[in-house]
Amino acid sequence: MYGRLTCDEHFELFGHAYGLPAVLEREHRRELYDTLGFARYATTPADQLSGGTLAKLNLGLALLADLELLLLDEPYAGFDWDTYQKFWKLVAQRRTAGRTVLIISHFVTDADRFDRIVEVRDGLTAPLSGTGWAGES
Repeated sequence: MYGRLTCDEHFELFGHAYGLPAVLEREHRRELYDTLGFARYATTPADQLSGGTLAKLNLGLALLADLELLLLDEPYAGFDWDTYQKFWKLVAQRRTAGRTVLIISHFVTDADRFDRIVEVRDGLTAPLSGTGWAGES
């Protein structure tokens, strides 16, 4: 995040980078503000946001373009319980829409929310069930 830019300015910048028409960027931005509950910070510079609100902005920017594949690294770090629940609702909506969400995390909670869990250690992957290393890299 760029500390001097507001949340709105971040959405505008990322919308431009994604090649979204300004009208579509603003529509998606409003929806994300409403869904994640941080519209009141629209004109707040990023360097004045709490860690949790910064995490909401980061997730919102990732969701802005509605891409086929979303790769998220520790996406719910810093979320409160309500935002954590909203996050999983957004993931479910993306799944229903035929999108793919790949989550990278150092710990797995709510394992039933995942279609598949793979452990990576030393460049090798294995199913979390502990059936042995697949030897894939």
